Parts: sequence; structure tokens; C-alpha cells
Amino acid sequence: MNRLWSALPTALSAWGVLLAEIAALASAFGQEQPPGKRPNIVLILADDLGFETIGANGGQSYRTPRLDQLAATGMRFEHCYALPLCTPTRIQLMTGQSNARNYIRFGQIDPRVTTFAHLFEKAGYATAMVGKWQLGREVDLPRRMGFQEYYLWQHTRRPPRYANPGLEIMGKEVDYVDGQYGPDLLHQFACDFISRHKDKPFLLYYSLTLTHAPYQPTPDSPDWDPRAFGEEVNRHPRHFGEMVQYMDKLIGKLVDHLDALGLREQTMLLFTADNGTGRGIRSQWRGIEVAGGKGLTTRAGMRVPLIVNWPGTVVAGKVCTDLVDSTDILPTICEAAGVPIPPELTLDGRSFWPQLRGKPGQPRQWIYCWYSPRQSADLSVSEFVFNQRWKLYKDGRFYDLESDPEETRALRVDQLEGDAAAAYRTLSAVFKKYEGVRPAELDQMLADGMTAAAADPRRPANRPRRRAQAQAAP
Repeated sequence: MNRLWSALPTALSAWGVLLAEIAALASAFGQEQPPGKRPNIVLILADDLGFETIGANGGQSYRTPRLDQLAATGMRFEHCYALPLCTPTRIQLMTGQSNARNYIRFGQIDPRVTTFAHLFEKAGYATAMVGKWQLGREVDLPRRMGFQEYYLWQHTRRPPRYANPGLEIMGKEVDYVDGQYGPDLLHQFACDFISRHKDKPFLLYYSLTLTHAPYQPTPDSPDWDPRAFGEEVNRHPRHFGEMVQYMDKLIGKLVDHLDALGLREQTMLLFTADNGTGRGIRSQWRGIEVAGGKGLTTRAGMRVPLIVNWPGTVVAGKVCTDLVDSTDILPTICEAAGVPIPPELTLDGRSFWPQLRGKPGQPRQWIYCWYSPRQSADLSVSEFVFNQRWKLYKDGRFYDLESDPEETRALRVDQLEGDAAAAYRTLSAVFKKYEGVRPAELDQMLADGMTAAAADPRRPANRPRRRAQAQAAP
């Protein structure tokens, strides 16, 4: 292990002391922490990981023992859905609102939105985000989104994320060139944040870079190469499974860290993903083959794992078949932690906290999606509503997901009867609820941004990374 790698814990510790002092000073001007012990929240978001990949969900291609254990001792969900692409889901997750209300374009968050980090910070929590950002390049943007600390990949630039990565630590660009592995560095930052804030409630949003392409070796792979540099080397789909297993290992290490600090019974841990598995990956699930559907509005593109674990509080060993949407995370963690949601904040999400406690709750009867990639020139908009079985697009296509999960045979709506006819009527009515909710200014902001980008002589914005000497911390 080189000297830089070995010096990382010391550097992190010194950096952490400074951050803690800054946070303490800032809190003196903020809201007083209410009395009573409140739970810590650790929200883990995997990148490009479909429902079919997790052993507890019936996945047969990859070993995920630590996630399986969290599912066995907590609650897992059969019907959790994200949007088909990264940024749209991340914005829904952070705001509790449908993309219809606040989505501008891929790789950008509206800086005026309210996030769960804002709400938890106002309630006296320490807040941090670790991992993939991809929501805007302004150096102070993560702080403006409510995160007091942020250790990110793809914040101000887009460097490699795996072997010899580039990270942005509190907005400062740091390159690693001595064989470090990006997910390991982010894991260390996450554990360091937990250690420094173990005596007060914290919110950690741990946004993994795994298991997104490029599919490259991990340090546990037989062909791991610490000299690899860049995202075009050593790529092969076989590494996807190795990346899934390394992700599982890191989550296990994080759980072990919470255990070692005596925080497990005070910590609500949620694990989910931003969209389905990448295209080209085929996985065995419950005896059938599932092709990765990232970018598609089918189940393969949107159905994601959701596991919630909180020893002694969340019901253990239960499988929930209620519908859950990525907008539901914000109201759920707020209710679990007693964090107030301002009455003027319009949410599309619905808390599933009662279900986690073993109560019936008020599960949603449908999920509405306004989905527009807005990635490059793709400005298409798709609106649809679905439940566990039926799915209706605004253009009139209607599918039975039970018999046709890949949506290859639209049903004749003039021939529907029984349950199908009833579902069609219910889902049709949902579109009326969302008529006119999209602010016109969002599309104007998109048009203005595209005009400015076209006129920018610095395009493309992804700057090449210099092979400079790495620093362990700012």
C-alpha cells in the first residue's frame, strides 16, 4: 500500500475535525435540536441495478449475501419503481415530487427545489452526500441543496470513477493515480462521516457509483489492474457480476461500521436503485432470463430493489407487495425521523412508514410518471400510469403486465371487461389529476440553457483530466 493510501485515514480525520468545527459554528445560528433521540438515516442508492439482481428478490446470477441478510432481518418490497434514467429518478428521490413539477434536463437539478437534506438540516441533523452527483457543476450547489458535507464523483467534471478515480471533495477536484479504487474511497468517506457524527442524528445519502458501466474489474477480480486508467480499458460485461458482489461487500462493511459504533438500533437504512440494469446485461431471476432495461419504460427499466432495515423498529422478515415510487422516500424518512414537512410543499410521494411498522397504512393504488430523458436531443415526453398489473399510457396504449411485462401487445380498450375495464377507468382518471401541474417556466429554462450551451466556446463541458499527482484530501 503506497504512502498516499496509508495517509488517507489521517488526512480524513484532520479534514473531519475542521468540518465538524465549521458545522458546529453554523448550527449555533440554526435551529436548536429538539429533545429526545432521533434516528439516523442512511439512504443507499445503487446505480443501474434492477430488481432481478438481488438474491433476496429471486436473483440467481450474483451473490448478494449482505443485502439478503438485510432483507431477511428487515423488509423488502416487491413493487418499488424508479424512472428509467438516473437524473430523473434522483430528482424525484430528493424532492418527493414528480418530474412533472420540477425536472428541467438531464444532469441538472432546479436550484430552487426543496430536498430531504434541507428538511433534515433544518431539523438539526448533520447531512452529507457521498458518491455520484450528476446534478449540476456549480461548486457550491450540493451545499445549496442542503448537504453540509459532500464527497462526490461527477460534480464539477466527469473523470474516471473506478480504478484511479477523480473525485470532488467539498467542491475541490482531487485525482488519485496510485491504484486506488473509487468505491473504496467513497466508502471511507461515508464511514468517516458516520464516525464523526455518531453522537448526534445524521442523514447520509450514499449514492453509489456501482454498478454503472463501464463494467471494469474490482479489487476482488482476478484481473484487477491497479495501473488501469480511464473508462475505456478492461471493459467486459462479465465484470458486472463482480461489481454487484463488490457493492454488496461495501454495504456489509458499512453495516459492520454502524454495529461497531453501537448505532444499528438507532439507524434506519434504506437500499434502492435509480433505474433498471444496463442494457446488454442478462440475469437469471426466478428461473427466467431478464434483459437489462435501463432507459425503457417497461418493468425491466423501472423496477428496482427496495430493502429497509432498522433493528427493533422495522418489521423483520416481511415482504411488502404495496406499490412504492421513488417520490415516496422523502415523506417516509421524514415521518420515521419526526422531521416536519412544510405544509406549503406539494409532494407526490406517499409515506410507507406505517407498513414498515407492520400497519396497513394507506398504500398508493397507482403510480403516475411524467418521463422525459432530456438527455442530448431527446426531448420526448411519455406519461403513463400503472399498478401491480395494469399500465396505461396517455396515448391510449394499455397493457396487462402480468402476461406481457415487456409491453409487446397492447390491449384493445374497446373490448375490455371485468378487472381490465375497471383498471382502465381508474388509471384514465389519474391523468386529469396532473393536468396543468407542469410550470411553463421549466421548459423555458431548458430552452435558455440549451441556447447558452450551444454558444459556449468551452463545450463539451467534460474537461480532460490531467495525470497530476493525487491528493488524499484537500
